[in-house]
Amino acid sequence: MNINLNNRPILKNLREGLILCRSIASDADALAEFNSRIHSDEGFDKPDLRVGEWTRDLVARPHPSFHEDDCTLVVEAATGKIISSMNLIPQTWAYEGIPFGAGRPELVGTLPEFRNRGLVRAQFEEVHKWSAEKDDLLQGITGIPYYYRLFGYEMALELGGGRAGFEPQLPVLKEGESEPFTIRAANEADIPVIMEAYAHGCRRRLVTCVRDEANWHYELTGMHAQNVERLEFRILEHPGTHEPVGYFTHPWYDWDTGLAAFHYELKPGVSWLETTPTVARYLWKTGETYSKRDGKPAARTVYCFWFGSEHPAYDIFRERLPRLRDPYAWYIRVPDLPAFLRQVAPALERHIAESAIVGYSGEARISFYRSGLRLVLDKGRLVNIETWMPCHEDQGNAAFPDLSFLQLVFGYRSFEELEQSYADCTYKDDERRLLLSTLFPKKASSVMFVT
Repeated sequence: MNINLNNRPILKNLREGLILCRSIASDADALAEFNSRIHSDEGFDKPDLRVGEWTRDLVARPHPSFHEDDCTLVVEAATGKIISSMNLIPQTWAYEGIPFGAGRPELVGTLPEFRNRGLVRAQFEEVHKWSAEKDDLLQGITGIPYYYRLFGYEMALELGGGRAGFEPQLPVLKEGESEPFTIRAANEADIPVIMEAYAHGCRRRLVTCVRDEANWHYELTGMHAQNVERLEFRILEHPGTHEPVGYFTHPWYDWDTGLAAFHYELKPGVSWLETTPTVARYLWKTGETYSKRDGKPAARTVYCFWFGSEHPAYDIFRERLPRLRDPYAWYIRVPDLPAFLRQVAPALERHIAESAIVGYSGEARISFYRSGLRLVLDKGRLVNIETWMPCHEDQGNAAFPDLSFLQLVFGYRSFEELEQSYADCTYKDDERRLLLSTLFPKKASSVMFVT
C-alpha cells in the first residue's frame, strides 16, 4: 500500500509527516489493496477483492467521467504509505428532469491507527473545491449513520430498500405452460432500448441519475468482471419476435438475502402484470445457481426487488413480497441552496401550476435558526430566491432546524413528517404550510448508479 511520491504535485503538507496529494494512474494497485482492506466487511486482514477491482477500474481504466487524478491520498512522506483516501465521481443528476452537476464522494477510508486526526476533513475540503470548480450544485454520498453530518451533509434522499419473497410466494408456471417472455444478456446493441425504458421510468421519480450513451457503454462493457459495483444487464423480449420490451439488472453475486434486481424498467405500453412473474422466476433460478456456485445455504430469501419505496412491481406482487426493507438515505450537501433552487425552479413552478394554489402570489421566509431562505412568488412564478437572516423581530413564517429542510426539498420527508420528528419544525399559518408542501411534495427518488 505504498506509492511513489517522486515528481508528484503536493496539495498540502499536513502534520506528523503526512502529505495530501492527488492520485496518478500508477497508484491503482496500491489504492486497490488499501480500499480492499479498509472497506472489507470481513476485517482488514481479509481484503474484499471486489472493492479492489472497483478501485482499479476507476483509477486505471477508461471511465466516462472519472479521471486518474480524481482520488485524494494522505500519504506518509517518509515511506509513501497510504494512510487515508477518498475520491470524487462526477455525475449528472436531474430533479424532475432538470439536470445539474453532482459530485459523488466515495471510498472514504483511513487506517484505524490514524483516525480522529482530521484527515478526512482535509480531503473533503479538497474534493468540495473540485466539485465547486465543476459547477456542481450538490454532493451526495452513501455511508455509515451520522458520520457525514460532520462535513455538512444531511440524510435527505431515498437510498435502496425494497421487498423480497420466499419460495412459497414464487409464481409457478402451469403444466405445459412456457414463459411469456425470454431473458437474455444485454449487449451494446440494446443500449437504445435500455435508454428508452430508463427514461420512461425516471418520470416516476423526483431525483434521478442522468445516463448518456457513454455511461451505458461503460455499465455494460467497461468494468472488470469482479468489480463489486458491476451489474448484470438482462433484456426481456417476446420469444417469437425477439422484440425487446424492457430490461432489469442484478449483481453478479448473491447478497446474504438472495439475488436482488436493482433496476427493472419497461418500454411505454408494456404491461408490468405480464412481465413481472418471468422476472421473479429468473431471480429465483439464478439466485439458486449463484448460491450453489458460492457455497451458500439454500434456505434463504431468493428473490428481491430492490427498487426503493415505490415501484409498479410492488403493486403487481403485493402478496408475493412479504419481506419489507425500508429505504436508507443518501447524505446530501448543498453548498448554495438558493442557486440549487433557482436551477430547479421550473419543476417547483409546475407543482404550483398543478395544485390547489395555482397562480399563487406571496412569499415564504424560512428560518434555519442561524440562517434562512426567502422565496417570493408572483402568479405562480418564483421571482426571487435568496438567502435571508432571521432575527428576533422577524423569525419568519416557517422554521426547520439545522439541515432538515433538505429532507423536504428532496422529497425524503413530507412537511407533516418533519413536524412530527422535530419539535422546532414549525409554520405560522396554513398558507405557508400549504405553499411549502406544494412546492416540495414527498416523492420517491432513485440515483442508484454509483459509477
